[in-house]
Parts: sequence; structure tokens; C-alpha cells
Amino acid sequence: MSIITPRVFLVRHGETEWSLSGKHTGSTDIPLTSNGEKRVKATGQALVGDDRLIAPKQLVHVYVSPRKRAQRTFELLNLGIPDPLPWKVHGAAPLPSGHNCGARVEVTEDIREWDYGDYEGITSPQIRDLRESQGLDRNWDIWRDGCPGGESPADVTKRLDRLINDIRVHWHAPVIGKPKGDVPHYGDVLLVAHGHILRAFAMRWVGKTLQDGPAFLLEAGGVGTLSYEHHCIDEPAILLGGSFIVG
Repeated sequence: MSIITPRVFLVRHGETEWSLSGKHTGSTDIPLTSNGEKRVKATGQALVGDDRLIAPKQLVHVYVSPRKRAQRTFELLNLGIPDPLPWKVHGAAPLPSGHNCGARVEVTEDIREWDYGDYEGITSPQIRDLRESQGLDRNWDIWRDGCPGGESPADVTKRLDRLINDIRVHWHAPVIGKPKGDVPHYGDVLLVAHGHILRAFAMRWVGKTLQDGPAFLLEAGGVGTLSYEHHCIDEPAILLGGSFIVG
């Protein structure tokens, strides 16, 4: 018997001018580069499909950041959402994909990027120099120290825990551990957002504090996967290698 273990797919927005230069991009709303758009389209073609990693017909819900770089990334994944999106589209629509995705798309502040406050728009070396000029420790670690004028690790943890609870209660608990033939979908969820916040989400998914600091990266336009061990909602896990859907 084939048993359902729902997944969460984490998609970081594609390349921007600031991601290329290493500038911290929180509330600043800048577009993808042309190369970023091309790479996201290629990701969609490679990983989205009924026999691919992200099967549109198995998605039940999509959470997208309010920032247009994340929303444009979602548009370019080309999942085959028939309903109008909850924002004005940010560019030319890709060619029809032939996919059929019945998931609802929701824009939520809970998955916006970390609020960098005083560190918005500057690089990590610049942050260290700024802190030194202010008489602060140069050894800045966002996971431990947060951002003055922005969010602390506790602030980020609070909103991510709220989102994780929403996913588990509404989308995963109803299907996990059930035979695949007994439900219309697998309860998969997609998040389209940003580098720091998605890494923080993965940490909180498995019950780690942000102060532990993630020893993993998520490249611009990259895709990560979270799920559960033993078909059990009380055993969340990071899925290091996911197989494609067959049948």
C-alpha cells in the first residue's frame, strides 16, 4: 500500500541585481534580472510536471511573499493555475504549460524576507564595518543578533511558527498517513520567497532554533524540500534528496 507523506517545496526567487552583489534585500522591491527570469523558467521546465519533483496536480496550497521578485518567480514556474493571481502580473506570461494545478495561491507577510532594518541594501562586509564604527562587535551573525531597526530572531520565529502551524493543521494533517487512493491530492505545499526566510523556515520546520544557524544554502532560483519521517506529522524532516512522482 502506498502511503501519503506530504511535502513543502521551498523556492527562492530568481536572481536580482542585489542578490548578485550580495546586498541584503528585505523590503526593497526590485525585479529579477533577465538571466534570473531565464533560470527560473528552466527550473520550471526541469522540475515541474506530473512526473517531476513538483507535481502540480498534487499541490493543495501556495504561499507567496508580497515582494514582486517572488511573485514573478512564481509566475515563471508556470504551474498551470487557472484562476487569476492575487496580484497584477509582473511581466509577459509564459507559454501554456499544459499543467493543471488546483491549488489556491495566497500572498502572506509571514513568508516575506527578514526585515533587515538598518542593514537594508548593504553587504555583509559593509555591515561589519558599520558595526565597528558604532563600537559594536564586527562578528555579526543574523541568526544570533538579528538586525537593528528590523527583526530579531524571535520576531522571525514567531511568524514562521504561525505559518508552519497553518500548513500542518490545514493541509498536511488531513492527508498524512492515508492511502494515496483515498484522497484527491497528496497535500503538497509550495512556498515562493527569499533566501534568509526560507532557510529560517527549514530550521523551524525541524524544531531548531535560529540561533543554531543553518549550515546549508539556498541559491537564487533554487528549490528545497521538507517532509516527514515514517509518515508521521510529529517527525518533520528536511528531505535532502527527493524522487520524482511516477504514476
